[in-house]
Amino acid sequence: MISGLTAAEQQCHNLNDLKAGKYQGYKRLQLVEGLSELPEEILSLSDSLEVLDLSNNLLSELPDSFVQLKNLKVLFLSFNQFKVFPDVLGKCLNLDMVGFKSNQIESISETALPKNLRWLILTDNCLTQLPHSFGQLSQLKKLALAGNKLSAIPESFTQCKQLELVRLSANELASVPAGLFKLPKLAWLALSGNPFVGDHKAHSGIAQYEQQDIVLNEQIGQGASGVIYQGKLTNVDTDIAIKVFKGGKTSDGYPEDELNACLTAGQHENLINTFANISEPDFLALLMDLIPKGYENLGLPPNYETCTRDTFVEGSQFSIETISNIAKQLADVLSHLHNQQVSHGDFYAHNTMINEQGHVMFGDFGAATQLHNLSEVQQQQFERIEVRAFGNLLDDLLIHCEVIETREKSKLTDLALFEKVSNIRNSCLNDDVSHRPSFTDIKKLMIQN
Repeated sequence: MISGLTAAEQQCHNLNDLKAGKYQGYKRLQLVEGLSELPEEILSLSDSLEVLDLSNNLLSELPDSFVQLKNLKVLFLSFNQFKVFPDVLGKCLNLDMVGFKSNQIESISETALPKNLRWLILTDNCLTQLPHSFGQLSQLKKLALAGNKLSAIPESFTQCKQLELVRLSANELASVPAGLFKLPKLAWLALSGNPFVGDHKAHSGIAQYEQQDIVLNEQIGQGASGVIYQGKLTNVDTDIAIKVFKGGKTSDGYPEDELNACLTAGQHENLINTFANISEPDFLALLMDLIPKGYENLGLPPNYETCTRDTFVEGSQFSIETISNIAKQLADVLSHLHNQQVSHGDFYAHNTMINEQGHVMFGDFGAATQLHNLSEVQQQQFERIEVRAFGNLLDDLLIHCEVIETREKSKLTDLALFEKVSNIRNSCLNDDVSHRPSFTDIKKLMIQN
């Protein structure tokens, strides 16, 4: 999380050792002790503490003395019992990442939000409104608000010009400010599970099974919304992948929305093929082809430092031909999705797989939004937001391009291709949403000489 942590600091700690003074000088502290109030001894770490994780306790408030933690940058208080966002945090000037997932927070005062926040997690709470002061969060890049009871978003929200990722799924929004779709940096937007988005699209020709029709074998993957197993249909000997959704809300929204978006996405050579589903009251699942062996994730998820941007294995390098090939495939599959009126909402290298032959597979529709009930203008804006995510991915790959490292030795054809892909990236990252190309435009640009 924070660089420079020792192995001991990265572990979970205990209250007795804290009281004995064994953690003096530590930058990170994690306690899971059934705490109902903040141990005073934490304040003795004020000169060093940068990361405090008190998730999975019984806390419902923070004392005014919490402001003494003057070096604190990251605070996790998920899975506690807060009903009010603590006012004292508004005085913690260095806090830039705060997580309150799965509490019961109903309100946030006008002065409670730290002004320098980059990353705010309020997933799965009971918020009905946001403070008007929200617009003062000029550094905010990443915002998770899925699974609340928001019926409106304040107009000041659109003053958060640095916002890049916004999760508003599974709320009660009948509308959103028009300025949301025009935020210059916004690249990842999820709005499913709101009245504003409307009902699911009807599906025809999709096979439907019952739970008794499948056999689950070993687990082969897991995400925020469900667990993926290798399995079979009871009357067929071929191995398949079966994604079984967890109950309730996830960090991205409702499992039913993900299932329906995945079915709406249809078939494409770069999508993991989904051929059936199970939709029972207490059991939701997608039946998919197994991904062939040899595919690896193109990138790794963001970390604290990068916030919204993917990370890559140290030393990763891509030829410009590889980057161009990846871009062509991804532009094609994203064009397909938007023609199906689906915005993926989580378009990242870490959700993209590639094999040695350069073939790309794309999936994970947890943050997808179906657009068929939105106006044509809103659908176009949603696409241009996703185009910025495409531009970010191109930018990440170009940073790791071999041409940059060996420019003097590169062939003229490589340099020309590098310039072409760079120009496409630049057009995708235009801060004016209306001036970005569509994915159909990008496909044409990619094949031009």
